[in-house]
Amino acid sequence: YRLAVDVRQEDDAYIIQALTPGLKAEDLNIQVLDTVVTISGEYQADEQEYLLHELPRGSFSRILEMPVAVDAGKAEARIQDGLLTLRLPKAESARPKTIKVNVK
Repeated sequence: YRLAVDVRQEDDAYIIQALTPGLKAEDLNIQVLDTVVTISGEYQADEQEYLLHELPRGSFSRILEMPVAVDAGKAEARIQDGLLTLRLPKAESARPKTIKVNVK
């Protein structure tokens, strides 16, 4: 199963959204290291026999490379109605700095 994601950029953070129907927070594992974000989890298989089976099952892992480093300590994740939303603030070193010019 390949986890489908949307990634967008804000001034100070990246927002990642992924469809995770049927999963709870404890079914997911999210790791952030420098510029790499890994989302993994597992859909529990059942022993039923199906005539047609299209729902996701088994384990999955998705690795995403962000353009700049993110601050893992300030990352936030929430899951609601089958939609996982991650907010990954950009690392302080990757944010634009404003330099004040002094006039003499």
